[in-house]
Amino acid sequence: MDVYVDGKLVPKDEASISVFDHGLLYGDGIFEGIRAYNGRVFRLDEHLHRLYIGLKVIKLHLAHTPQELKDLVIKTLRHNGMRDAYIRLVITRGKGDLGIDPRNCKVPTVIIITDKITLYPPELYEKGLPLVTVVARRNNPEALNPKVKSLNYLNNILGRLEANAVGAGEGLMLNQDGYVAEATADNIFVVERYAGRMRLRTPPSYVGALEGITRGAIMELAPQLGYEVLETPFTRHGIWAAEEAFLTGTGAEIIPVATLDGRPVGDGAVGPVTKEIMREFKALVSREGTPIFPEEEGTLPRTAAVSGVRTHQ
Repeated sequence: MDVYVDGKLVPKDEASISVFDHGLLYGDGIFEGIRAYNGRVFRLDEHLHRLYIGLKVIKLHLAHTPQELKDLVIKTLRHNGMRDAYIRLVITRGKGDLGIDPRNCKVPTVIIITDKITLYPPELYEKGLPLVTVVARRNNPEALNPKVKSLNYLNNILGRLEANAVGAGEGLMLNQDGYVAEATADNIFVVERYAGRMRLRTPPSYVGALEGITRGAIMELAPQLGYEVLETPFTRHGIWAAEEAFLTGTGAEIIPVATLDGRPVGDGAVGPVTKEIMREFKALVSREGTPIFPEEEGTLPRTAAVSGVRTHQ
């Protein structure tokens, strides 16, 4: 398995960056987690759109155009012969000095990793996972914008440490006002009954939730299945009172929630709405995406703008 690092494809055990890289020293950078299914990269354009907005927000100029970066992702997947993959695209401020001033970083670092990922064991997708509220609160959006998928994930890791300590499948993070923000690595949806019908609710970004790509796909998919989707704040009570709940994320995909803090969500089993959305999402990712091997689909591959790429021999 080779990793793309600043114009070179090198074996993963030899991939490296400078110890003076501000991504390492200060978490100064942006990343995307992306999935490929059966030879297609799911919503690659949406991931790149979010990445470039994040770069604009943190004032990190990248010489690559979105199309060039897209071509590099596809080239790395093709090089590694991967049809199903988890892709980690990382852009850091680059090499600087031990000071915090970003002006001392002249050239960003670009990393593309294509590998596999398994966040939860298969049985939890069938039975649902136990969720526990952690003490660590989600960062204030005015301190660290949740719409920016930055390399600074210590807040999430502190929450995950708490969940691990009590043997929970995931940790639920609240904001400073006690509203549900997200899990430590995933967005959350609840399924609630209203006026005799089922509808979905998910926290908005202003309470601390990342605007996840999988989250967005569910918000598009659910109305097609006849479910209204609300993007409004709610507390833990909204989860306890819900008929069902599930988490979404690129790595996790869609995983049901069985309990929160020892209390069953609904009847504690995976509900019919969650099952339907899991099934339809699986169908969606199987038919939608950017081809990795377009020649297999009867079209010629693009000529990637990657003249600086060298394959490690």
